Amino acid sequence: MGAVTDDEVIRKRLLIDGDGAGDDRRINVLLKGFTKWCNSPGTPEEGFTQYQRMMGILAQCEFSMGKTLMVYDMNLREMENYEKIYTNIEQNITSAHDKIAECKKEIQRAKRIRKNRQEYDALAKVIQQHPDRHETLKQLEALDKELQQLSHIKENVDAKLELRKKQFHVLLSTIQELQQTLENDDKSDNDENSHESPAQNGE
Repeated sequence: MGAVTDDEVIRKRLLIDGDGAGDDRRINVLLKGFTKWCNSPGTPEEGFTQYQRMMGILAQCEFSMGKTLMVYDMNLREMENYEKIYTNIEQNITSAHDKIAECKKEIQRAKRIRKNRQEYDALAKVIQQHPDRHETLKQLEALDKELQQLSHIKENVDAKLELRKKQFHVLLSTIQELQQTLENDDKSDNDENSHESPAQNGE
């Protein structure tokens, strides 16, 4: 209510004082001239001249009042326009804050996606360094076949080694028997020689 009263006081003051170009003085001059005109005993021509002068001053005051009203209305429209602009600016600021917050969220999501992608790429590189399941099974099958072949080779080698051991044992036994036979033959020859020597000596 106080603000409205102040506006009314200012409005009335502007209507009286106009744009500050001496409307107070004009009104005072008009009042003095009107009082003088009413009390003047002059001729009708002088009264009409004074009347024309007062009407001119009144027209100037009315013109100033109209101009002041126009300025006042323009100021009101400007204030309304400024309020709209201020409201629009506030809305834009709020929208900008919301967009900034959303952009921050998007940046965080982009960082998380980039981190996950980097981890995925690193994991994919590690996986690519190892053969796949099918390739691994093929390698295992090949190793199993190779192991079976080596097992057969070992069995064959073991069998041949056992045969060689038996043959060597037989050979050793044959050599021993041969050696024993030779020793027996030598012993028999020596015995025969010893028997023949006394007989020759008796002859």
